[in-house]
Amino acid sequence: MNKIIYVPLDERPCNYRYPQALAKMTDLDMLIPDKSMLGDMKKPADTAALQNWVEENVKGASHLIVSIDMFVYGGIVPSRIHSLTYEACLERLSTLKSIKEQNPSIKIFAYDLIMRVPAYSSSEEEPDYYEEYGEKIFRMGWLYDKKNQNILDKEEKLELTKIERDIPIDVQKDFINRRKNNFSITKEVINLVASDIIDYLIVPLDDNAQFGFSPKEQRALMYEVDRRNLLDKVNIYPGADEIGCTLFARVFCETYQYIPEIFIRYSSTKGPFMIPKYEDRPLSESIKSHITAAGGVHVHNEEKNHFILMVYSPAIAQREMAQSGFKVEQRHRTYFSEVNIREFVQAMNWYLGNRKNIALADVAVTNGADHSLMQLLEKKEMFEQLMSYAGWNTNGNTMGTVIAHAIIASYYKQTEVRLSPGHEKASREFFYSRLVEDWGYQSIVRTHLSQHILPSLGLTPRFLKDKVVEITGQVEDLLNQFIATHLSAIKEGEISLEDVHLPWKRMFEVGFTLKLE
Repeated sequence: MNKIIYVPLDERPCNYRYPQALAKMTDLDMLIPDKSMLGDMKKPADTAALQNWVEENVKGASHLIVSIDMFVYGGIVPSRIHSLTYEACLERLSTLKSIKEQNPSIKIFAYDLIMRVPAYSSSEEEPDYYEEYGEKIFRMGWLYDKKNQNILDKEEKLELTKIERDIPIDVQKDFINRRKNNFSITKEVINLVASDIIDYLIVPLDDNAQFGFSPKEQRALMYEVDRRNLLDKVNIYPGADEIGCTLFARVFCETYQYIPEIFIRYSSTKGPFMIPKYEDRPLSESIKSHITAAGGVHVHNEEKNHFILMVYSPAIAQREMAQSGFKVEQRHRTYFSEVNIREFVQAMNWYLGNRKNIALADVAVTNGADHSLMQLLEKKEMFEQLMSYAGWNTNGNTMGTVIAHAIIASYYKQTEVRLSPGHEKASREFFYSRLVEDWGYQSIVRTHLSQHILPSLGLTPRFLKDKVVEITGQVEDLLNQFIATHLSAIKEGEISLEDVHLPWKRMFEVGFTLKLE
C-alpha cells in the first residue's frame, strides 16, 4: 500500500476531509496531521509542530502533497494577515529541501496560492483595515495594473489619485509589502521546482479578476515558468480549496499509470466561452487546466472515453451570473433562453441509458447547486446513475472536486480492474455528501436561514455571535428534512448525518459525516 503524506491548505472540510474521502476509495494510504496542529481561521497553525510531524512520518511515503500556504504561513487566512519576515518564511520553506535530501525517492506535489484581493470590504478573512478599505484596495490594484500596461484612461487616472489619498499610507504599505513578501516566496518555490525538490506545482488563482495585484503577479510567474522551461511541472489557473483533491487524483493516476480520457458536453452553446465569476478566463480553458493537473486528457470522442463530464454551464459571464440563493425571477434572461436544462437532462439520460459514466459539474450558478436542475434530476430518478457530482462555491472549486472524484471512480469502473475494498461505498457516500452539502445546504438551508432566521436574531451569515450551537442545531434539522424530502427514495441505502458543525462559526461552509447504510 502506497503511503501519501498530505498537508492541507486549512482545517475546513473541503481541504481536510474531501481528499481523505477520495483516498478511502482507493488502496492508497493517506496520512494527515491532527486538526489540533492546523489552527483556526485567523489563528495560524503550529508550523514547527507540523513540519516535525511531516519529517517524522514521511519515511517510506511515495508522495508528499503539501500546501505551501499552510507549511510557511500557517494556513490560507494567515497567509493574508501575517507579519513574518521574508527570512523566516524562507527558513520554513527550506524544510522541503531537507525532506527531499533525506528521502530522495519521494515525490513532492505542492500548491501555493497567489494571495487574493476581494472586491468587497470585509475583514472576516483579511486584515482588520479591509473592513473599511477593501473595495478601494481592490480598485487600486485594478488601476495600478492598467497603469503599468499603459491602458489607463484620463478618468481612471483621476480615480487612482483619489483612491491613493483615501487609503492611509500605512495601510497601503502593509498590504503591498505582504504581497511582495508572499510573491518572493512563490518565486523561491519555483526555484525548488527547477532544482527538482518539488516535482509538480499548482499556483491557484484565488478569487481572480482581469486586472489587479493578482493578475500582475500571475503574468510575472507565467513568464518565469516559460523562461525556465517548466511548463510541464507548473500549472497556474483559477482555484483554491479543491487543489488537495486535484493533486491526490494526480498521485492516483501516476501510481496506477492511468490516463483518464474525458469527453466534455455543455448545457449552453455559449458556455465554453463564458468567463465564470471570480475567474479570469473562459470556462473551457479552466476545465482544461483542471483535467491536465489531475492527470487526465480531454478527448473529443463521444463514444470512446472513460467518462463524460457534463458541464451545466452559464450563458452569461462574471457579475451577471446568478447565485444559488437567487430567486428564479432575479436571474438573467439567458438562464431561460440559453441554458437548456431540458435538452441537457435528456442528453444525460440518453448517455446513462447507453452505459456511459457521467460526472456532473454544476457551474451555471455560483455558491451552490442550481435547484432548477437538481429538482428535474430528482424527478427523473437519475441520482443513483450519476458517478460523481459537485456544485459548490466557485467554478474552480466544483471542477477540481468533481473531476478528481470521477477519475478515481472511473478507474474502478473498468472491467479488468480489481475493486478496492470499500471503494463503492466510499465513492457513493462522497457523491451523496456533495448533494447534501452543495444542494441541500448551500442552495436551500443556508439561503433560508440567512434570509429568514438570522435577521430576526440580530445575526448575519458572517457573525453568529453566541448563537453558533443554536444555529447549528437548526442546520442539522433542516438538512435531515432535506434528505427526507429529496433523497429518501434512493435504493442505494439510507442516508444519515453525524457531526454536523459550522467549521468557522459562520454560514459559509458546513461540515458533517454522511453514512449510507
